[in-house]
Amino acid sequence: MITATVLGSVLEFYDFTIYGTATALVFSRLFFPNFEPLAGTLAAFGTFAVGFIARPVGGIVLGHFGDKIGRKAVLVITLMLMGVATTLIGLLPTYETIGIWAPILLVLLRLLQGFGSGAEFAGAVVMTAEYSRRGRRGFDASWPCTGVLGAILLATGIFSLVTLLPEEQFLTWGWRVPFLLSLVLVAVGFYIRVRIPETPVFTRVQETDTETSRPIIDVVRNQPKNLLVGIGACIGSTGTGYIFVVFVLTYVAQLGLPENVALTGVLISAGLGIITVLGFGALSDKVGRRPVCMGGAAFVALFAFPYFWLLETESPVLIWLAMVLIYSVGSMAMFGTQAAYFTELFDTRVRYSGFVLSREIPALLIGGTSPLIATALLGWADGESWPVAIYIVTLELISLVALYFGPETYQRDFPEEEALRSENS
Repeated sequence: MITATVLGSVLEFYDFTIYGTATALVFSRLFFPNFEPLAGTLAAFGTFAVGFIARPVGGIVLGHFGDKIGRKAVLVITLMLMGVATTLIGLLPTYETIGIWAPILLVLLRLLQGFGSGAEFAGAVVMTAEYSRRGRRGFDASWPCTGVLGAILLATGIFSLVTLLPEEQFLTWGWRVPFLLSLVLVAVGFYIRVRIPETPVFTRVQETDTETSRPIIDVVRNQPKNLLVGIGACIGSTGTGYIFVVFVLTYVAQLGLPENVALTGVLISAGLGIITVLGFGALSDKVGRRPVCMGGAAFVALFAFPYFWLLETESPVLIWLAMVLIYSVGSMAMFGTQAAYFTELFDTRVRYSGFVLSREIPALLIGGTSPLIATALLGWADGESWPVAIYIVTLELISLVALYFGPETYQRDFPEEEALRSENS
């Protein structure tokens, strides 16, 4: 079961990472060639942000069905939507071939990609958490997070290889290879997902005929405080995460360093993050979700300025150190803990929808636009990094306030778990 959920997370973030990487490195030249360099980069990051407009729509629609018909069926649908969209991007003609239709089709496929991904990670975590139990839910639920990091590792590694091609070949066909390879992940993921059963706790809801007909409305009406806590807690990790793996590629390149310096840093930090995210998930089973998540947000806020100071040394080793500390440590403390925390905030009947709203509203407002905003701030400050650092600090402070007022949940059982234990005893 964990394999099935991890593979879906790999596909979702593989798709988004290769899109973000291509946005930073190549899309401005292939799809917006008539723009000035900065304007072209901003336009390309705009298409990256478009996917986040579709994510909450897809999350609400598919999350609704995840709470009505089950987690498994929706996770199969999300897998297919993302895989088809990503593959078609890899086949898309460029501006030189079909003119204005190239960026239009790119945006449409990005919307389809975002629609499918809006319910993928939430469903993967919910399914994993519902198969787990109190006392190890933080560790178990953080496994789909390793899929996210594995995807970043895989996507960045493949892009690092294709960037070694001569520039003409890279711009002609090399950039397409990472997109087309997503077909392999779709095939493997589909085979595994159709074979897994529904979670026991949701099966209990179905057997007692207690599903809700309007999960989105019910979660907003009945659990508004927990929903606000989830949204606020996610703002820091969602908003800054794409700065640390997407915007940093553009920033390091504009310092005059080779593209593979930042790509290598992303590879190292994502690789170490696979270990640290599980460690933070396990730690939250011992000391609680809030202390670990708040510690991560505080660390990122405090390290925001030193992060850019280390990048600006132009020393590859110090750049990699900065990327590891802020991402593998700070971001992963938040990310790994939120997986279990968000599932515990909401009742089983509305858990999928509650998780989706907690994650996708910040993704819409902050996540997709953060590389765009960071790039605009950099241009406004004539290349100075301090406005971007202030932006990072502000996002983390919002999360700290939300978590301060949130409940602690790590010692809670799902009510359906108690009923199942009583029946089996």
